[in-house]
Amino acid sequence: MPGLNLQAPFPDNVPTHPLLVVDYELIQKGDTEEINKLWKAATELGFWYLKNHGADDEVNGMFEMGAETMRLPLEEKMKFEQGDDGMSAGYKAAGVNATDETGARDTVEFINISKDDVLAYPEQVHRDYPSTVNARMGPTIKPFVKKSLAINTTLLGVLNNKLGLPQGTLAKLHPPEQHSGCEARCIKNPPPIDSALAQARAAIGAHTDFGSLSFLHNRLGGLQVLPPGYETWQYVRPLPGHAICNIGDALSIFSGGILRSNLHRVVPPPGEQVKYERWSLVFFTRPSYSENLRALVDDSPLIAEAVAKSENPAVFTPNATAKDWFARRIKNQRIKNRKGPETWRASRGMEHRPEAA
Repeated sequence: MPGLNLQAPFPDNVPTHPLLVVDYELIQKGDTEEINKLWKAATELGFWYLKNHGADDEVNGMFEMGAETMRLPLEEKMKFEQGDDGMSAGYKAAGVNATDETGARDTVEFINISKDDVLAYPEQVHRDYPSTVNARMGPTIKPFVKKSLAINTTLLGVLNNKLGLPQGTLAKLHPPEQHSGCEARCIKNPPPIDSALAQARAAIGAHTDFGSLSFLHNRLGGLQVLPPGYETWQYVRPLPGHAICNIGDALSIFSGGILRSNLHRVVPPPGEQVKYERWSLVFFTRPSYSENLRALVDDSPLIAEAVAKSENPAVFTPNATAKDWFARRIKNQRIKNRKGPETWRASRGMEHRPEAA
């Protein structure tokens, strides 16, 4: 199975940042203690482990699809490349994105598959995909997308109520039948040529996520977070059977900053894991393209109070639709669009520290 290498466990001597463990089965049952734990994670760090999510079989199938796709010849994969105009769906080759203001290139390749194309298949909404993706649309990709949507929708419902919003408010901003940036992504990062210098180079640079909720699965280390008040990056230890979930920019904006979209990055795995390919899989839930990003101050006194107390309330009215926000960030990461450090800065989201590459 791609990314699953039991011969190289995460090293015990590498410091890690603890994440709260949220039990999805208890969340579904409305368990108050578990809901409060989710709220604590979402408002303080914006990251948490999710166990008992029931998606392991679908995740394994997606990793198989990703491996089949990455084994295709590069010239075949490049027929489905994202391009430089802000489209996310499709194949992304290694080295086409910047990881910092200097223009250092990323090392990962991945395939992004739009939720809209998956649910409409065999009709095409945004673009076509490699044969390995099409062959897996029905048996593999659609079940993973539907289960991921269901999980994230449940979590959104819990956060909706804790924010004091009218029932269903966040769900209405993320209807699955409307076009959006929701997508599944399978990522491959090769082992570095020089493992001694590996940690000096980010595979994916410091960023906050574009959308609302991310549902991540990885088998090797490499994910790092920069928690509030910290000056050094902290590893997140992967736990078998546990997804890693996090808040993205859109949900932070909707909540007036109550929900935290935290900086994170990906570097090569630590210890002996650095010798192996690193695979990860994520489903991103994002708002409908047509939704204007803005704090929901008229719907929740809690959100209105948070914005009123903010040092910079303007960040919660970015004057952009979800589609525009998404496309701007993707487009300005591309090396071909780079004009200088300002291009990288234009790709940034709700939290950006120039020193955090």
